[in-house]
This record gives sequence, structure tokens and C-alpha cells, in this order.
Amino acid sequence: MSHTPQPPTASWAAGHTTVLGEGPPQAPLMLVGEQPGDAEDRQGRPFVGPAGRLLDRALLAAGLDRAACYLTNAVKHFKFTQRGARRIHQKPDSGDIALYRPFLLREVDAVAPRLIVALGATAAQGLLGRKIGVLKLRGQFLSGPDDRPMLLTVHPSFLLRLPDPAMQEEEYQRFVRELALAKGRVFSS
Repeated sequence: MSHTPQPPTASWAAGHTTVLGEGPPQAPLMLVGEQPGDAEDRQGRPFVGPAGRLLDRALLAAGLDRAACYLTNAVKHFKFTQRGARRIHQKPDSGDIALYRPFLLREVDAVAPRLIVALGATAAQGLLGRKIGVLKLRGQFLSGPDDRPMLLTVHPSFLLRLPDPAMQEEEYQRFVRELALAKGRVFSS
């Protein structure tokens, strides 16, 4: 979306890569994550790191083509803590989410998707302007920005952090079913 103005930059993000959304300009399905990670910051593209690879696998399993979706994040810069050579993810706070929210809402308006998938709590807060319980409302359709339909689910990084392989597989299958719900909602009519 080269015609879209640049998002604001949080004080902690000065000098870091701005990672904008990517996908077809009028994509019917928009997926919104938390923030870019280390790989995304380095490559300047959303969802290209470990969580992005898991998302790609889940989209494929749900019968969705990533190239037909618009992918973005609620926060446009990678917030991290430096530990030696490693950059450790730091969760955006409410102030960070509020700073980037107007840009995210303009992005939603510009793409005008038929459905938004909020991947996790930060995405939901960025879209709705308030905190909600993701695990309680997971898999449900809600009213998003401008009453646009929104499906709430977990962020793929949640699945990567689960310590038990059996639970990880169970939650991954649930995630795929939720993405399949999004596909059914967008492409069945």
C-alpha cells in the first residue's frame, strides 16, 4: 500500500524498520497480528519468521492462499530488549497499541476486507480499542472496526510457546479449524 502514509513511530522504535502490511489492495480477508518479530524487522515484511511459517502452514491446511490475504500487524515496529547479540521480543503495551491504532484503522478502511482475523490479544485491542479475553472468545465472530466482521483467534506464536507437543498439535488443529471458519465466511457467499 504505497499510497498509505507512514505510521507513527514510538520513541523506542526510532531507527528500526517500519513493517507495513502486504497483500492484495482489496483482499477479502485481512489477518492482523501483534507486531513484527526479529525476522520481520530484518526483512521488512510481515509474518516471515517462525510464527509466519506456522501461519503459512495453517493457512494452507485451512485451504487459504496467503497471496489472497492481506497480512499486517497492530504495531508496525519490533519492540525488543537487547541481550548480547540476541533481540528478545518485548510485548507492546497499551500506549504502543494506541499510538499505532489510527494507522491500523486506516489500513482496514483502505483494504476494506470482508472479514478481519485478529491473531491474539494485541491485534484485538488494536482493532477494537479495548482489551478482550482472547481465550474466552476464541473462534467467535465479533463486530470489528466500522461493524466489519472480525474473527478472534490466537497468534501463531502462542502455539509455538506451548511446551507440550500433544497440546501444541491439538491447539494447532483448532487454529486451522478457526482459519477454515474464516474461509467459509469469506468465500462461501
